[in-house]
Amino acid sequence: MFSIAEIAKTVNGKIEGEGKKEYSSGAFYKGGFIDNQHHGYGIYRTSEGYIAEGNWVNGQLQGSGKLTYPDLSNYAGDLKDELTGQFPSEVLKKIGLKIMTTVGGSSGALFATLLIGMAKKYNDELSDQKNVAEMFTEGVEAMKKRGKADLGEKTMLDVLIPVSQELQKLSNEKDIKNIAEKIKQAAEKGMLATKDLIATKGRASFLGERAKGHIDPGARSSQLAIEAICDTIINA
Repeated sequence: MFSIAEIAKTVNGKIEGEGKKEYSSGAFYKGGFIDNQHHGYGIYRTSEGYIAEGNWVNGQLQGSGKLTYPDLSNYAGDLKDELTGQFPSEVLKKIGLKIMTTVGGSSGALFATLLIGMAKKYNDELSDQKNVAEMFTEGVEAMKKRGKADLGEKTMLDVLIPVSQELQKLSNEKDIKNIAEKIKQAAEKGMLATKDLIATKGRASFLGERAKGHIDPGARSSQLAIEAICDTIINA
């Protein structure tokens, strides 16, 4: 949901021309629009202080631009090749900001929070397994704070928290494929568990008892993403 101010014009209910779009998350975009999408030069700023500035094409930031993070570090240059040669922490931050600026609804902000939270915990002195476990746990904790939710409330956290816990248990495991298999199982178990839960957060909370018997969409999408990553590792 969003409110709109400073609109140049609206055509058939869609923003066209120069204007400003404010989101319920506290983020806003100011710049060009075509067919209700960011198009042309514009600046997108989140409530946390992430800023994406440059040329937009149909809602996507392309070409030359600048990304600024809350700690005031930044990247300026060709956004098409922005991930090449970057440390994992920088890659996660940039992907998180990309999701935040392009994926609508609360899911975009939450998945972005997960990735950006993970980036903050990156430590190249740790083993890959330990590093991933610590990073993922940090990202999940950031999501919990932002969404004000926890395990058992019929959200994507019912998948992400068990996966985080399993990663911690397996942080000293050497067999990467075995880790992936167990993480995949933990994600599926968490997803299926939401079927019998009553939602207390988000739009599903308005359904009350009627939500029982249905798997939470956020949990399902999280499980599918984790399954895809695990299958890539297992089949490598």
